[in-house]
Amino acid sequence: MSEAERRRGRGGGGAARRAARSAVSFETARYIERNIPNFEVLTEEALEIIETNAETILAEVGVNFVENPAALQRWRDAGADVDGERVRIPRGLARQLCKTAPSVFTQHARNPERNVVIGGRNLVLAPVYGPPFVRDAEGGRRYATMEDFRKFVKLGYMSKWLHHSGGTVCEPTDVPVNKRHLDMLHAHMTLSDKPFMGSVTEPSRAQDSVEMCEVLFGKEFVQQNTVMTSLININSPMTFDDVMMGALEVYAANNQACIISPFIVGGAMAPVSVAGTLTQVLAEVLAGIAYSQLIRPGAPVIFGAFVTSIDMNSGAPTFGTPEASHITYGAGQLARRMGLPFRSAGSFCGSKLPDAQAAYETANSLNMGLLSGVNFMLHSCGWLEGGLVSSFEKFVMDADQLGTLHHLAQGVAVDDNAQAMGAIREVGPGGHYLGCEHTQNNFKTAFWKSDLLDYKPYETWEDEGARDTQALAALRVKKLLADYQQPAMDPAISEALTEYVARKKAAEPDSFM
Repeated sequence: MSEAERRRGRGGGGAARRAARSAVSFETARYIERNIPNFEVLTEEALEIIETNAETILAEVGVNFVENPAALQRWRDAGADVDGERVRIPRGLARQLCKTAPSVFTQHARNPERNVVIGGRNLVLAPVYGPPFVRDAEGGRRYATMEDFRKFVKLGYMSKWLHHSGGTVCEPTDVPVNKRHLDMLHAHMTLSDKPFMGSVTEPSRAQDSVEMCEVLFGKEFVQQNTVMTSLININSPMTFDDVMMGALEVYAANNQACIISPFIVGGAMAPVSVAGTLTQVLAEVLAGIAYSQLIRPGAPVIFGAFVTSIDMNSGAPTFGTPEASHITYGAGQLARRMGLPFRSAGSFCGSKLPDAQAAYETANSLNMGLLSGVNFMLHSCGWLEGGLVSSFEKFVMDADQLGTLHHLAQGVAVDDNAQAMGAIREVGPGGHYLGCEHTQNNFKTAFWKSDLLDYKPYETWEDEGARDTQALAALRVKKLLADYQQPAMDPAISEALTEYVARKKAAEPDSFM
């Protein structure tokens, strides 16, 4: 056995933890723990109607599992009615299967201080996922490269309010399709020590993701703990394809978490009504999560809901709308009734630039996520142009604003210090609080402070170049990348990861299809 293999074999990723303790560390806020109530829009009667109708869809309409004979056989064995690729699930069966899914689970990072607990009243923030294009102030809009991807991973690592490194923060089109997942995972594992996501674009790539984690954490640790949370989209309406389900099968079998998430544009892939869309969302999620539990009872999963509305004139998706908020609030209620973690919301916008439209729509979407009880928020920063673009400037703009979610979630303190009765007595009528003892003791932590936005007097702002928010964000991108220092990693593990990637790449020819 080589030295690298001996080190990797040590239980629980001990070498990785020792490397993490000696790494240069940048401040990262702990995942959010809410001290505020969730906002609920559905009455008990409405919830029962939607749940009943979802069961009717599963039993009478059914869902399709396409090009996946093994999945069809699993459903037959579980008691479903299978006709061709259509699976009709008797009332109550899917919900019964879902009961083995955990309500809370921990995703481990290679730096244990950055582990996240997903579920309960927690909120974990992860960056944008999936865009093929990137944009910055200097280069404009262009196809993403692997170098862009690495920059985003570094920005995510340096961002205080982000808890998670994410997955495909942009799609590096300069790397072959069949090999780019290896480079992306390698970047997450080596350039950051926050948790990350695995590949879902082909079942074999999901298996590669598991094997790379076994190199990083140790095989036994991976089988006993969750080290990846990955996105499994349902092809709405009510279709489960063999690629996504194949990836789900790999992850569930290996105890790795999956977000089971319909991908819905209201009016195109679901009804135009809020109640109708929620019914379809629940039916799809029930079927998907139930299937994960057929693979491995107890496999960690997240109830996902990605929902936008549609512009009925152009057909383009719209974001930050009241309808999307109603659906997200309602989906949160349905997830909590199932006792499952909930994924939704993000820095959604349809704007082409990080402008006022982007800011309005993003603010609506982020606040909706906080109030709806979301536990895992993918796309929390960097999203532009309906998800086609990862924007460097908007990444840091959004990441800065995530700090407001942390502070809103704290709620209102009413302890002796917060009551401030001593300060009120000290100042009395007609005074001011600037120099009083209470202010001096609390001013450093009393108010959330942006690291980006400009609050200077007009004259100072003008003297400094009258910079707008995008200009300030461009400067912050440069500063964060200049300040970046790679977190330390056990040299043997680093070498083993590099060897794994090189071996897998050499094993097959490049493909860009």
